[in-house]
Amino acid sequence: MNRAGRRVSVAMNATPRADYLPPDVRHRAAEDAPFPIGHGATNSQPSTVAAMLQLLDPRPGDRVLDVGAGSGWTTAILARLVGSGGSVLGLEIVPDLAEVAAERMSGHDLTWATVEVPAAGVLGDPDRAPFDRILVSAMAQELPEALVAQLRVGGRLVAPVQGRLLVVDRTPSGVRTSQAPGYYRFVPLR
Repeated sequence: MNRAGRRVSVAMNATPRADYLPPDVRHRAAEDAPFPIGHGATNSQPSTVAAMLQLLDPRPGDRVLDVGAGSGWTTAILARLVGSGGSVLGLEIVPDLAEVAAERMSGHDLTWATVEVPAAGVLGDPDRAPFDRILVSAMAQELPEALVAQLRVGGRLVAPVQGRLLVVDRTPSGVRTSQAPGYYRFVPLR
C-alpha cells in the first residue's frame, strides 16, 4: 500500500461509517456495498470511497470541496485527511440530507469541515474557490468544467464521468486529465 493508501485507510478507520448511516442499515456498515440514505441518494461503498480518496490524495492543510456530500461520511474522512490546518466544504443539494450530515459531523469534533446546501443553480462554490482538491460523488455525463475552473494551479479533481473515474490536475500550463481503471456507478450529478 502506498503513502496515500495508508493515510486514507487510517482516516477511514477513524471515521465509523455506521455513524453516518440511517439507523435501519447501521448494522451493515462493514459491508462493501452502497446503502440508500433517502431522497434517491446513497452512501457509497467503502472500496469506492477509498479508491476515490487515494486518487484525490488530499494533504494536510488543503482546502477541499466535497460535491455530493450525502451523509457527510466522505466530508468527515476528508476532514481527517486535511487536519485542522485545512478546511472541507461539503455541498449537498438535498436540504434534509445536508442538515442530517451536518448534525452527524457535529458529534465528531471536526470543526474545520461543514456540510451546506449550495446556491441554487450553482455547481460547486465559485465564490470560495480556488480549492486544492475537489471530490465529486455523483455521476456526470461530461467533465464538469465549472468545477475544474474552481481548482487552484496544482490542484486535483476526481469525478465519475460516464462510469469512469477521471483525475483532473490543473498545472501552470493547463489541465491534464487521466482515467483510473475500473467502472463505477453513482447517482446522477444534478
